[in-house]
Amino acid sequence: MRTRPRTAVAVAAAATLAVALTACGGPTDAGGQAPTAPTATGPAIDLSGVCPSTVVVQTDWNPEADHGHIYQMLGPGPSIDASQKSVTGDLYANGKPTGVKLEIRAGGPAIGYSTVSAQMAQDKTITLGYVSTDEAIEFSGNMPTTAVFAENDKSPMMIMWDPKTYPDVATIKDLGVRLQANGGVVRYFNGAAYMAYLTDAGYLPSGVLDGSYDGSPAKFVTAKGKDAQQGFATAEPYVYQNEVTAWGKPVKFQLVADTGWSPYPETMSVRTGDLTTLSPCLKKLVPVMQQADVDFIKNPTATNDLIDKLVTAYNNGWTYDAAVGKTAVAQMKDLKIATDAGHGHVGAMDDQRVSDLIKIAAPIFGKSGGHVKSGLVAGDLVTNQFLDPTISLGW
Repeated sequence: MRTRPRTAVAVAAAATLAVALTACGGPTDAGGQAPTAPTATGPAIDLSGVCPSTVVVQTDWNPEADHGHIYQMLGPGPSIDASQKSVTGDLYANGKPTGVKLEIRAGGPAIGYSTVSAQMAQDKTITLGYVSTDEAIEFSGNMPTTAVFAENDKSPMMIMWDPKTYPDVATIKDLGVRLQANGGVVRYFNGAAYMAYLTDAGYLPSGVLDGSYDGSPAKFVTAKGKDAQQGFATAEPYVYQNEVTAWGKPVKFQLVADTGWSPYPETMSVRTGDLTTLSPCLKKLVPVMQQADVDFIKNPTATNDLIDKLVTAYNNGWTYDAAVGKTAVAQMKDLKIATDAGHGHVGAMDDQRVSDLIKIAAPIFGKSGGHVKSGLVAGDLVTNQFLDPTISLGW
């Protein structure tokens, strides 16, 4: 589940404290043309007749490099609808049109910070949505979804801290002890399920939790290193060092995934009830997504430029430039966020890992009012049946 909304209010607060992020490129009007994304070469793939005439993808946040594979699939000159926070163009594979359109819708503020599961339940025009495994578990009983492709193997969610204030801290568990002794807190978005896990599992004392994080860097900066904060390893470490001028130095972090709370992030998912109907489409489309993921990770520049252009056009307070996107891809490689994960091909999901997360997450969601399906098993949430085993990142 996405737990990183950055509201326009938060950005305004950051600007007030002179820690606003750098602006993106020039403006694009609604209906304007986005730059051309890179394309590969290979045989033509025809999706017409088996897929919807427009494949609609609901993302969980504003455009960013973490979503790179889906924007990679847009053909030349896609049309931007700034009012609807969406972009539409020919769906390309191997440098050629597939006979159908691709519409990519922004999430987060564009859908009132609703979960993608809820959005998919309400809007049947959505073909696929970005649903992380923990979100799929939480709503498995009332809004079930099935993941068909994992663009990344590991979540970039992390806890970060100031290495100058806490030079002896190497892990989140170390951090909890030092924060408690120093009177510091971990600031996070209230309601984040992974934080309940970290406290229940003994990684963080409950007394150091502060659920007041709103996406602004202001409180982290004014704490002068005393406090820690949640973030994405693909963005905040670079942003705080290079674009938050009132901080301007490195942070240290550990991925939450390395503590045992390890959902597959932002998996491409369908409504479970539509899985059979969409199977002929998914058989052809999922390998296209796999290849787009490989192409983006290996050559992200043009697609990151497209993402930058979209962020500027949508103009909703979110700031994200191509420099952040470039760093994000490097982090995906270095931290093994993007990897074949020993499967020999990209996009696969491991049933045992999903089962382990169900055991951890189901009781937490049960306490917080979730709708976990009785008897939930990994096969209810994920399937690898549409993946092409020959498409690999190579690491």
